[in-house]
Amino acid sequence: MTSAAWTRYDAPIGPLLLAATDEGLVLVVFRADEVTAARAVEAVGRRLGCTPVEDAARLAPVTAQLDEYFAGSRKDFDLPLDWSLITGFQRRVLRELAEGVPYGTVVGYQDLADRVGEPDAARAVGGAMGANPLPVVVPCHRVIESGGGIGGFGGGLEIKRHLLALEGVLPAPLF
Repeated sequence: MTSAAWTRYDAPIGPLLLAATDEGLVLVVFRADEVTAARAVEAVGRRLGCTPVEDAARLAPVTAQLDEYFAGSRKDFDLPLDWSLITGFQRRVLRELAEGVPYGTVVGYQDLADRVGEPDAARAVGGAMGANPLPVVVPCHRVIESGGGIGGFGGGLEIKRHLLALEGVLPAPLF
C-alpha cells in the first residue's frame, strides 16, 4: 500500500500544497489555501488509494530545495519524483520538459512535441502542461507559444511571469 504525506509551503508566489509518496514528490498545487489544500489532499488520496498525513518533516528536502530555488541559488531540482498521477503521452512530454529544458530557457509547444516524436501534437503538449501534477519542479512555466507569446498557465499568468523573471527569462516586474 502506498503511503503519502503532505504539507503547505509558503512560497513567494503564494501557498503551495506539496505531497509525496515513498517514491517521491507526487503533487504540487498552486494557491493552496486551507480549502484548496484539503480538496487536493482528499483527491490525491483517492488517486493513490491511501490517506495522506500531514508531515512537514517528510517533505523537508522538498521545501529546502524550493527555498533555494526561490532565493535564486538553485537551478536544478534534485528530488525523486513519483510520476504515478500521469501516464502515456503526457508523462513523456513532462519527462522531456524536466530533463531537457534547463533553468533560464524556454521551449515552444511545437518544439516540445517534436522532441517527443509527435510533431502533430503541439496542442496536446498544452494539455500535458495543464495536467502537470508537479509544476515548478517540472517546469511547465518554461513552455511558451512558438511566436514568443507567454502562453497559458494553470497557476495563472502572474505566477508564470514571476517564475520566468526569477529565472532571468523575463525582466522582473517594476512593482
